[in-house]
Amino acid sequence: MTRIKELPLTALQFYATAPYPCSYLPGREARSQVAAPGHLIHAGTYSHLVDEGFRRSGLFTYRPHCDDCQACIPVRVDTERFSANRTQLRSVKRHQNLRPFVAELAWSEEHFKLYARYQTMRHPGGGMDEDSRSQYSQFLLASRVNTRLVEFREEDGTLRMVSIIDVLEQGLSSVYTFYDPDIKGSLGTYGIMWQINQCRQLKLPWLYLGYWIADSQKMAYKAGFTPTQYRWDGQWRDTPPPTTVCI
Repeated sequence: MTRIKELPLTALQFYATAPYPCSYLPGREARSQVAAPGHLIHAGTYSHLVDEGFRRSGLFTYRPHCDDCQACIPVRVDTERFSANRTQLRSVKRHQNLRPFVAELAWSEEHFKLYARYQTMRHPGGGMDEDSRSQYSQFLLASRVNTRLVEFREEDGTLRMVSIIDVLEQGLSSVYTFYDPDIKGSLGTYGIMWQINQCRQLKLPWLYLGYWIADSQKMAYKAGFTPTQYRWDGQWRDTPPPTTVCI
């Protein structure tokens, strides 16, 4: 058990979990550091925790705490200085007819069916493609912070994408996005571009994209939204660490 000795985090305690199989690097074990008690983690406190490299999964706030590995690097996009590349601009143009709607953070059978299709097609065998309804709800619909659920629909009302986003004091945190896996043109890229634009409209300097892992192909896209900052050795830096290889 440890404490982070900076206000407003002094009331929290931090516990290390038991080892569990790593979701991103085959054959590796992972551990997490979990912030508790959860009922004290309100929007302001969570903003500070995200700046310390934490994320949340439902009501659990955590960051990687592996014994022999530091491959998970928190990343954030500098939204004021961000400059889109051609691929990113093409994704915006391709999906410019989608209409965003902020919906209630609540159960929707329509959302769940899209989520299940996305998991089955995009992450088969990854453990999440068999999620039950209760697991989906705990993962995406449980929150004590300022969370928005944004639907993206065609003009005829067809649902194409859902993004779960936390609103922080210093930016937006991209919690999770799932979309129609049959639609071409990189809906995931479009979703991040939309979130960057939201940051600009709200005058928030950062979009937090979670963890980037140099050796994980699934995470490679996060370094493509530049300029990107990486958090290592306790600071946010403009360059990734010299090495993120596990021992």
